[in-house]
Amino acid sequence: MPEPSDLLPRCTFAPAHTPVVCGLSGGADSTALVALAVAAGCAVTAIHVHHGLRAGADHDADIAETTATRLGVDFRVEHVELRDGPNLEARARAARRNALGPGALTGHTADDQAETVLLALLRGSGATGLGAITPGPQHPILALRRSETEALCRHLGLEVADDPTNADRRFRRNRIRHELLPLLDDIAERDVTVLLNRTANLLRDDDQLLDELASTIDPTDIDALVGAPGPLAVRAVRRWLARDGYPPDAAGATRVLAVAHGDSGACELAGGLRVERRGNRLVLFPTRSASR
Repeated sequence: MPEPSDLLPRCTFAPAHTPVVCGLSGGADSTALVALAVAAGCAVTAIHVHHGLRAGADHDADIAETTATRLGVDFRVEHVELRDGPNLEARARAARRNALGPGALTGHTADDQAETVLLALLRGSGATGLGAITPGPQHPILALRRSETEALCRHLGLEVADDPTNADRRFRRNRIRHELLPLLDDIAERDVTVLLNRTANLLRDDDQLLDELASTIDPTDIDALVGAPGPLAVRAVRRWLARDGYPPDAAGATRVLAVAHGDSGACELAGGLRVERRGNRLVLFPTRSASR
């Protein structure tokens, strides 16, 4: 059975005495997160987000509070209003993020990372999406496996909540966890979670490098944009549009590049924006209808 000291060298907690907020659902991953944060010497506040969607939600909150008391950390419950229905996973995730606040630590593990890579692949994501969860202080146990968090909780005698929604096949992540990953393990005859984590790390490094190179290109300078390699030109345009409040997509970036190459004099973008070619520059401005 692992001791916290056995796992901490693979974690990325902030230095001792740093105040941190940890999400504590009551499950094994978040319980291990709090236990390891305490072992790392952080000043921990644990927050349980109560969605109120299940009959056992109050029991989960009680387990989380008992864990916080045993570990000697500050604790509070944040209630959020959610209803079952379409996009429940995404809505619950957004509600948790909002309730926990910026900079909160979450108990994502290497198994979560593998699932996130596969979800991104099914959405047709590029390198940015396939880079998945970024390692660092906000995801300090990302290198650990789910089996290790469960073993740590057993070793420390910490009760954990069992959320039945984690087995609900309505949710794509659960089908990936319970159906796709075991199948991939069988086909590959090895643990593909390790491979998927390695792939995410490689793509994230590539993505960061391409972003750094794209940041040197002035996307409003037509000569610079046309002279850049296509992938960097697309990134430069998307960075420009994102900076000015437009959620960029590949189709919008392609239309802007068509203007830069002289294929058209202007293009319309979602969100009531327009890009025009004026001399040797591209200009972004709201359309008349959007500015009224």
